[in-house]
Amino acid sequence: MSVQERKERERAGRERLIVATARELAEQQGWDAVTTRRLAERIEYSQPVLYSHFRGKREIIGAVALEGATEMAAAVRAATSAADGPRARVTALARAYLDFAARNPAVYDAIFQLDGGLAYAREDTPEPLKDAFAALLETLGEVAGDGVHPGLFTETFWAALHGLVTLTRAGRLPPEHTEVRVGLLVDRLAAF
Repeated sequence: MSVQERKERERAGRERLIVATARELAEQQGWDAVTTRRLAERIEYSQPVLYSHFRGKREIIGAVALEGATEMAAAVRAATSAADGPRARVTALARAYLDFAARNPAVYDAIFQLDGGLAYAREDTPEPLKDAFAALLETLGEVAGDGVHPGLFTETFWAALHGLVTLTRAGRLPPEHTEVRVGLLVDRLAAF
């Protein structure tokens, strides 16, 4: 292995460590607790080293968002591939999405709530974000209905799921009725 390859591997390892540490700190204490000073202390590197990888917290949030989008897409695909039939797949998708948000609230916020400097719904949208949407579209597109644009239907269903996540986390919706809400979404919005 050349010196250059070793340095690139070490750099990639430091970036993974920074992202993992930011994610862990955010999940434990919230994104307000994630500062470059605290990250530098936790990873035992100086702040200049941290800044040599990321220009600041915004880019770190973006990196966490991209990692989280990849994980969410995988979770949705795993859940839908195990389901039999369109209704079961849509139900599995909704549950997987809500479960991901509940298990990873800081990551979910990085993807959908916080400014990570990422472009959404544009040509320059990063591939992990496009793939997360594609994971939803793969299942929801098949149930959009005649004359309904599959992408627009997916956006609408996704918006409903995001609303459930946001309102439940804020204490505006009682969590004990989540399954009933999922059933309503699937039966009414997806028109089963």
